[in-house]
Amino acid sequence: MTTIKILWADDEIDLLRPHILFLESRNYAVQACQSGADALECLESQLFDIVFLDENMPGLSGLETLDQIKTKYPDLPVVMITKNEEESLMEEAIGQKIADYLIKPLNPNQILLSLKKNLDNSRLVSEQVTSRYQKAFRDIAMEMMSIKTYQDWVALYQQLIYWELELENSQDQTLLEIMMSQKTEANLAFGKFIENNYPSWFKDPESGPVLSHQLFKKYIAPELNKEQSTLLIVIDNLRYDQWRVIAPVVGKHFAPRVEIPYFSILPTATQYARNSFFSGLTPLEMKKKHPDLWKDDIDEGGKNLYEAEFLEAQFARLGLDRFSHCYNKITNVKAAQKLALQTSELANYDLNVIVYNFVDTLSHAKTEVEVIKELAADDKAYRSVTNSWFSNSPLLKIIQQAQEMGIKLILTTDHGTINVKHPSKLIGDRETSINLRYKTGRSLTYNEKEAMVSKEPNSLGLPSLTMNSSFVFAKSDVFFVYPNNYNYFVNYYRNSFQHGGVSMEEMIVPLIIFDPKP
Repeated sequence: MTTIKILWADDEIDLLRPHILFLESRNYAVQACQSGADALECLESQLFDIVFLDENMPGLSGLETLDQIKTKYPDLPVVMITKNEEESLMEEAIGQKIADYLIKPLNPNQILLSLKKNLDNSRLVSEQVTSRYQKAFRDIAMEMMSIKTYQDWVALYQQLIYWELELENSQDQTLLEIMMSQKTEANLAFGKFIENNYPSWFKDPESGPVLSHQLFKKYIAPELNKEQSTLLIVIDNLRYDQWRVIAPVVGKHFAPRVEIPYFSILPTATQYARNSFFSGLTPLEMKKKHPDLWKDDIDEGGKNLYEAEFLEAQFARLGLDRFSHCYNKITNVKAAQKLALQTSELANYDLNVIVYNFVDTLSHAKTEVEVIKELAADDKAYRSVTNSWFSNSPLLKIIQQAQEMGIKLILTTDHGTINVKHPSKLIGDRETSINLRYKTGRSLTYNEKEAMVSKEPNSLGLPSLTMNSSFVFAKSDVFFVYPNNYNYFVNYYRNSFQHGGVSMEEMIVPLIIFDPKP
């Protein structure tokens, strides 16, 4: 067992001898000194795990010593010890990133707790997480066997995300692998559930979850009012786990009032899901009502160029014309920075819509750019890159400014993505769509165990390309590959983030309504 080395600086160190003996009996090695200068000299010659520093010492004070320690050894934890309970002193010490703050007279358990908190925290947390997941594993397995409703699936998915985030920093990577296997098993069962229940949600909308085309009318329109502007941010491709890691950043500025998990329609692709969100219509209805705005998979040109027009039409259909609104789509940093400089104009509209495409760009770049492949190698890294982007993005500046202006915030997405691992051969004609997670066309040949098929697309609110065309959706982490150059495309797309198919990651996505913090 490695001995923890403590440097303890106090001009009355002799009076602390009982505490030092107590720590040494617990296998801690304590180096005592009587001034700040002595402490700095000791740090020059030896390595220590933690420093106990008296605030009130003659010569170099505790705060002055702390400043020099943090300048030279920024990662070394320092515990400030003082008789002084003045708030200003505490704030100054905390501002210099002390690890803890103890007030004399000390007691042994107080000291021991501080050591455990600062030096054993990761190990203790990891052990607790491991123990708790081992207990939860059986419960999750039992829940999977008894799931009957979409609400059950939402609860299970959120539970799996919770354990994934808890275990990813655990020292026991074996348990994380077990949890990920459990998640894969859940996705397979989720695919069967969607296959059996999804068509009925279009026949009887009350029997299913809120879907993409129902979301605006049900949850966003009721939030509009003339007294307070609303900022609606749609981050393309934002998965539930990605939302979980950026939530604390948003939470510094806005208080969540309600979080609503909803289901993206199939295909879980921008062309279908986001257009449905803005239009309030299924893709089949869009094609019938707005043939000039809708494009099928095989049509040339951009497939989601008319979101503003779809939103305008939905406003008119819902009788919301009394509310003013504006629409902005951000596809690059310059556009985002420009909008951040114009945030003051948001108060001029009752509803401000911002579509932000960074996460979608990241998922595609993961396939094409070697550096991104390494930065977003797996789900954990994907979340980390998303968090890093969001925490330093112009979008966060817009959110901060919206808070200052007292604007309400609604944050959502159109669909998620899944890290695809397993290739599945599919054969189609030249007019078959190109997406890796879904195909639409005629005479499709595929592995029925790995796909959900709809030979009557209209029953799912989808337009038929031709009389005999069908839709095929990949389940779990499968991706479709044509037999030609099979091995090349398998290696190229394996372990990339794709969307369009049936998985919890793609279909179960969040909408959160916030109120600005004072």
